[in-house]
Amino acid sequence: MAGSTYNTPSDYIGHHLAFNEVSFGDHPFWTMHVDSVVMAIFLGLVSMGLIWLVARKATAGVPTKTQAFIELLFGFIDDQVKTSFHGDRHAFVAPAALTVFVWVLMMNAMDFLPIDIMATISNQLFHVEHWRNVPTSDINTTFALALGIWFLMIFFTIKVRGFSGWMHELFCSPFGTSVWVWPANFMFNLIEYVSKPLSHSLRLFGNMYAGEVIFLLLGMWAATGVAGTIFGAILGVGWSIFHILIVVLQAFIFMMLTVVYLSMAHEGH
Repeated sequence: MAGSTYNTPSDYIGHHLAFNEVSFGDHPFWTMHVDSVVMAIFLGLVSMGLIWLVARKATAGVPTKTQAFIELLFGFIDDQVKTSFHGDRHAFVAPAALTVFVWVLMMNAMDFLPIDIMATISNQLFHVEHWRNVPTSDINTTFALALGIWFLMIFFTIKVRGFSGWMHELFCSPFGTSVWVWPANFMFNLIEYVSKPLSHSLRLFGNMYAGEVIFLLLGMWAATGVAGTIFGAILGVGWSIFHILIVVLQAFIFMMLTVVYLSMAHEGH
């Protein structure tokens, strides 16, 4: 960052990986990462707002390039949902999948912004010392998204089966209905319920956090001289091209797991 001095590479990386935090109490639990919240809300409004504007101006005639792209996106998501969900997908699941995919993709794509340039802008224009632009590189963001899907899964399970049906599934599946195996059934299902949001969130967080760290490591080559700048730029371009696949793939995987979990809630294990 312009105007900052880093004694070691650890200082440089640590500075760029620090969050803009606001504490509401002494316990770390009551600490909010302002940058993650603001960027997630802003990108959600932008992505959904653009789709709404295109849909509002859509015509039945020859579509514009933007309308054609949005229609392709709608069709792609709808085809993916159709392979996993066999109910009325247009009532909730397909729109939810579209929202999740576009939102996560936009948040992931912030990793392509040059870290040092964005840090300089936030420091000089907004007088903010720490500001991270990639919400999905924050475990709090990915875990919040995963928990939202997890609560929706439980909601639809109870809606489809009723509360008694859900309890029956928790205690009587998969080992049978005998009272002696109720504890085993419950522990088995409890592990499954706990593992879903953990794996859902950690997969996305791990990939995006690792990508951010690699960009920082490549950026440090610029401090080693002209040769390091050239070598770092070449590696940075190569990693950016490869990272496009990671950004899109992780958004797709997160969306597909969302569809699978909601499908399981509607159709049973």
